Amino acid sequence: MNKSRLEAFSDGVLAIIITIMVLEIKAPEKDSFESLQHLIPIFLSYVLSFIYVGIYWNNHHHMLQVVKRVNGSVLWGNLFLLFWLSLIPFATSWIGEHHFSAVPMSIYGFVLLMCAIAYNILQNRIICLEGKDSILHRAVEKDLKGKISVVCYILAIPLAFVSPWISGLLYIAVALLWIIPDSRIEKQLNKL
Repeated sequence: MNKSRLEAFSDGVLAIIITIMVLEIKAPEKDSFESLQHLIPIFLSYVLSFIYVGIYWNNHHHMLQVVKRVNGSVLWGNLFLLFWLSLIPFATSWIGEHHFSAVPMSIYGFVLLMCAIAYNILQNRIICLEGKDSILHRAVEKDLKGKISVVCYILAIPLAFVSPWISGLLYIAVALLWIIPDSRIEKQLNKL
C-alpha cells in the first residue's frame, strides 16, 4: 500500500490535536493583566504538550520518510499511536485546570508513556514489514533516547504522588531530550 494516505491522515489528526488544545485556553472575562494570572498553569501545560505533539510530528515525519510501503499492521499501529496522542488534550487540560496536582500529573505521565509505547509499536511494525536491513532498523536499533524516555515516564507516574513538580521536571527533561530533531534517520540516509 502507498504511505501517502497514512501521512495525510496523521498530519490532519495532529493538527486537530493542537487545535483542540489551544481551544481549551479560554479568554478571561475581565480586561486586566491580573485576570490572566489564573491562565498561567493552563498556558504552561499547553506549551509543554504543544512541544510533545511537535516532537511526535517531527519524528513521525522522519520515520515515514524512509518507509517504502505500509500494510494493515502498520496502519493499525499508526492508529494506536494517534489514539494515545489524541488523549494529550484531555491530560493537558486536566493538569492545567488543577494546577499540576498529583492525579492529573500521573495520568499525564501515563498518556505520555502510552504514546511512547505506541510509537515504538508502530516503528516495530514498519521494521517487520521492511526487514532488519532497512534504513529505519539501522537508524533505531540502539534507541537510548527512547529507553531513557520510557524510564522517566515510569518514574514520573508514581513520583507525582510524592511531588508533582518532580514529575513535571521529568516530563520537561524528556521533551528537552527530544526537542533537537532526531538525526539518526538522516544519518542513515546520508550513508546511501
